[in-house]
Amino acid sequence: MDFGLRDRRALVTAASKGLGRACAEALIAEGARVYICSRDPQSIEATGRAIGAAGWSAADVSREQDVEAVVRGAVETLGGLDIVVANAGGPPPGVFQTTPLDAWDVAFQLTLMSAVRLVREALPHIKGSEQGRVIFITSITARQPIANLVLSNAFRGAVTGLAKTLSRELGPDQITVNCIAPGAILTERVRELESRPDSPIGRYGDPAEVGAACAFLCSRQAAYITGQTLGIDGGWLMGVH
Repeated sequence: MDFGLRDRRALVTAASKGLGRACAEALIAEGARVYICSRDPQSIEATGRAIGAAGWSAADVSREQDVEAVVRGAVETLGGLDIVVANAGGPPPGVFQTTPLDAWDVAFQLTLMSAVRLVREALPHIKGSEQGRVIFITSITARQPIANLVLSNAFRGAVTGLAKTLSRELGPDQITVNCIAPGAILTERVRELESRPDSPIGRYGDPAEVGAACAFLCSRQAAYITGQTLGIDGGWLMGVH
């Protein structure tokens, strides 16, 4: 199936490894021209060369000036933007009573405000696209909170609310806005949390499976899908809504 992504211009953040890299690779495989960023200059350059990205730069998406610079770099390199995949590293684990207030501030900037700033900076460019797409990489914690992940539980849910709101506001511009909510995908983040696969499928997910979902939601076939959260969790979430 042709997803209609050839020569589409995409920015993927936090893409030196894990889910961000998988999303970038999937878009490149479909013919998109992709600009990537992450905090570590050496890692992002190595990844950019390995996957055939159109461009890359070092950026900390929790910092306003870095978001401005990375969007500017993407637009200059690609000649515009059609797609933004907003990804960021997850906040550290912890429970409410022992999580210090400054950790809340850091997680707020990293998880929620990075998404807000990225869309604000990119939106003037995406509005001129025939196939505008915004994808937020969140977590299954946005659908069902998980013990010992209070920061993720709080701020991933906020990003989901942002996506719902944007889908309504940007619909008239034919821009779709969706979330991808991964469960236990085998990344360094999951290894750090010592997570165990607890799903009907009985295994960890592969980052490439998240990348494939991202490519589909960016496709022309997904033009009527917006305001949704796609869980990729092997059936772990059992709620009906």
